[in-house]
Amino acid sequence: MKVLMFGWEFPPFYSGGLGPACAGLTKGLVKKGVEVTFVIPRKPSDIKTHVNLVSAEEVFGEKLIIKEIPSLLTPYINSESYKDMLKKGGGGSELYGANLFEEVKRYALAARKIAEQESFDIIHAHDWLTFLAGIEAKKVSKKPLVTHVHATEFDRTGRQGVNQHVYDIEKQGMEAADAVTPVSHFTKELIVQHYGINPDKIHVVHNAVEFEKADVEPHKLPQKTVLFLGRVTIQKGPDYFIDAAKKVIEVYPDVRFVVAGSGDMTGKMIERASHYGIGDKVLFTGFLRGPDIDRAYRMADVYVMPSVSEPFGLTPLEAIKNGTPVIISKQSGVSEVLKNALKVDFWDVNELANKICAVLRHQPLKDELLSQEQRELGSISWDKSADTCYDVYRKVLGR
Repeated sequence: MKVLMFGWEFPPFYSGGLGPACAGLTKGLVKKGVEVTFVIPRKPSDIKTHVNLVSAEEVFGEKLIIKEIPSLLTPYINSESYKDMLKKGGGGSELYGANLFEEVKRYALAARKIAEQESFDIIHAHDWLTFLAGIEAKKVSKKPLVTHVHATEFDRTGRQGVNQHVYDIEKQGMEAADAVTPVSHFTKELIVQHYGINPDKIHVVHNAVEFEKADVEPHKLPQKTVLFLGRVTIQKGPDYFIDAAKKVIEVYPDVRFVVAGSGDMTGKMIERASHYGIGDKVLFTGFLRGPDIDRAYRMADVYVMPSVSEPFGLTPLEAIKNGTPVIISKQSGVSEVLKNALKVDFWDVNELANKICAVLRHQPLKDELLSQEQRELGSISWDKSADTCYDVYRKVLGR
């Protein structure tokens, strides 16, 4: 089976969980003998900061072919870049770049040309940025289309101020698809409710992580440390993390809180911590990559994901992999596969603070949580996700 797959980021360079998810899923599919041609936008050669995918070719071998097309897709920009863009007369929102929609259309036109040249059986498009590309490839090839939903506009905006243009593309892509594969039942319900898609053509494909217990023992700091790692945006709930930090520090003044990541809310969160008088106890690291991410997990005593709306959430799995127990939002897809993790409603700051205190106070609770979470993690794999995806391919092709 040959798959023409469209994505907009792929390791080693990525801005969130989509890149690692694409890498993990394609690796599982390649193991099953599926030939994947992965089409990804990159910046033109005259721009220095372009995506380098050489290492991906080395990892996946001959059955994964990387196709790069010229594009300037930059979906998530920081607040300073956004301010500069507005001064130059750009449009869009704090989430999206000035010319993003033009680039999405240009990407789609390039995808059409690639579809005319490539040999494949099925099209697989990841998230809204590539949905138009998938539609164009389907038009020219007459091959079935699978649209993979890693997040919706309702998730990215915290369900506040949904961008109508993005919503329309998402809806168009899901309606044109022969099958829709969200990353959780949480997301499936949202798709049915807000996009009116027939649930019969929606097939959940959970995300996963490659689990091997960390070779290096966790290196805990002298002070108890609580970690937030992710984009500092409304979707991820950093404000609830800072609010909970204030309450915990009132009881345990020596606890340190770490915010690892970047996003348009970073400045506001620094101001929030300062306003609460805990600025010296909250560390903002900025965006982390590679070994620094693992190091952050290993230094923490507990990892917190207070997301307002999280389609899945790979970071808790990464934390557990690195020997750190997690507290996660009930409004997340990962809560469907982590049965033994501590869970809270994102808005319940008091309960979040209580659970943080409990983990920090009781070592036996912390140890048991991690033991149970790692046991569950051992049953989650990209191979299983690829099996589910492969079954979706077969059903679609069988029609």
